[in-house]
Amino acid sequence: MSAVTLSAVAALNRRYLLDYPREAARELEKIPSVEAAALLSAMPSNVVLPVWQALMPDIAASTLQSVAPSTVSGWLSEAEPSFAVSVLAQCDPQQCEQWLGQLDPQVSKELRALLTYPENAAGRLMDPRVTPLRIDTTVRDALARLKAIRRHGLRELFVINDEGTLVGRVEIQDLATADPARPLRDLTRRLIASVQELDPREELVEILQRQPITELPVIDSQGRFVGVIQHGTLVAAVEQEASADIQMMVGASRDERALSPPRFAVAKRLPWLQINLLTAFLAAAVVGIFESTIAKFTALAVLLPVVAGQSGNAGAQALAVTMRGLVVREISWRHWPRVVGKEVTVGLINGLAVAATTALGVYIWSRSIGLVVVCALAMVIAMVAAGLAGALTPVMLRRFGQDPATSSSIILTTVTDIVGFFSFLGIATLLAGLLEASGAG
Repeated sequence: MSAVTLSAVAALNRRYLLDYPREAARELEKIPSVEAAALLSAMPSNVVLPVWQALMPDIAASTLQSVAPSTVSGWLSEAEPSFAVSVLAQCDPQQCEQWLGQLDPQVSKELRALLTYPENAAGRLMDPRVTPLRIDTTVRDALARLKAIRRHGLRELFVINDEGTLVGRVEIQDLATADPARPLRDLTRRLIASVQELDPREELVEILQRQPITELPVIDSQGRFVGVIQHGTLVAAVEQEASADIQMMVGASRDERALSPPRFAVAKRLPWLQINLLTAFLAAAVVGIFESTIAKFTALAVLLPVVAGQSGNAGAQALAVTMRGLVVREISWRHWPRVVGKEVTVGLINGLAVAATTALGVYIWSRSIGLVVVCALAMVIAMVAAGLAGALTPVMLRRFGQDPATSSSIILTTVTDIVGFFSFLGIATLLAGLLEASGAG
């Protein structure tokens, strides 16, 4: 084959991978992983990643075995963390550790954290090496996959759609007796139950008590299949939960309860109250800077809590959404530009809308154009800052190894109060002439 022909074939392959990544992934799943790896490794990463992330996790892991270490590092670093973790979970611990050791330390740290689920979470109990089947796979291809995987003890298989979302299950008996040409879509039964990877052990026990299941599929926050909890593990979870209930009955817990000793409660709460007091003094110091402005325009003292209170609520909303994203692992520190960009945009739009309402209310109350302008401008600035702080604070705390749940709200309150007070009183000081002209007092 001539060089020109080879070049044309490579260009066609690249175009196909770019335009139809999912379809390309289906075709690559039908050929040996060595050949798939050779084809993908010859392409630039922007072409490869959408296709590689559309592969089944076990096949994606197999392709890594046949590419250069630098390519492995590139693919794992640039892939979505959730997919990189699902691929690493398919490998033996030694191989997983070797690949993690080749990555940038911060990326490696993030993936290691994602590979370790919290104690008693469903993800800690599942087997991530059980791979699902696509709903359009034929019975013949499904049986071939089973033979290649060589997993024993499976009673049923789980089926996903093109987005990787879990849609149903297929019993092994149905698969063994079906026409080889039939798609799994015709054999798929409804799910009896499923759990999310961060659901506590108590929920697994409740499901097992309600439903006679032998295998429980585990999904992520987007509904994508990530593993299976086998029957033996479910039974063990019931036994462990029974032991935990006995411990709870005798008060064996490190967390505060309604009847915990006062000394215990004080030790848990007092440090944070002291920190919160310090932040309150900081906010008061900002107000003190503009004491002369407040003395001159006393109406500012009435309106000051409006701006600070509204920005605090907006920041709390952004904080709650971001914290939830971190807890359910929808986002990581690498997503901070997108998260912050979204919350700043939301803060700007909401700020403009709230500023318009505020302006109307202030004008009806004071008939002062100066106060209207000051309140409106300060409201927009404070709402944008609140969105920025609400999104960035928990992500950065997690980035530096701190627990966002313990200190995010205090940092957020400090930022919203200081920015709210400073923007409101600072703009009022700059526009003192307009306040005087419009009769603000």
